Amino acid sequence: MSFNFSDNNRLLCSVLISLILEKQILIMAFDRNTMLENCKKWCENTLMQTLEIEFIDAGEGYLKAQMPVNPRVHQPMGLLHGGASVALAESVGSAASLMFINPETHEVRGIEISANHVKSKRAGMVYGTAKIIHKGRMVHLWEIRITDENDMLISLCKITNIVLERTKK
Repeated sequence: MSFNFSDNNRLLCSVLISLILEKQILIMAFDRNTMLENCKKWCENTLMQTLEIEFIDAGEGYLKAQMPVNPRVHQPMGLLHGGASVALAESVGSAASLMFINPETHEVRGIEISANHVKSKRAGMVYGTAKIIHKGRMVHLWEIRITDENDMLISLCKITNIVLERTKK
């Protein structure tokens, strides 16, 4: 098979290659194991480690983490604290945006989060699954469903992340 490139096609290819090299655009296939390993590293010495949040699954357009429900995350009535649920949602939603950026050149910041708590939980495990709703160049919108072991909805959350260029130190 041979390709016959016109001058316009050669110019377009040249421009695309230049943009890729200049902007350090990542063009790679999604790697689940690498994503989960990176999430594990990012959690060290953070709130996620304190709350025992563990990232357990990832795929194109989603990321899932789990968090144990125990006295460490209870409010005074012995129930899962809404703030702990929001911490899980923000952790998984922010980390999920890292799938779409080059973390060497860009970083993610959560700029808005909302949560509706629909069911209480005293013990066991909760799971936060972030699914992409909108993936723009600079803004990502995620829905995070927090469920229990029986797939019952505990909280429904939404986070908006902004993608920023890293500043040189």
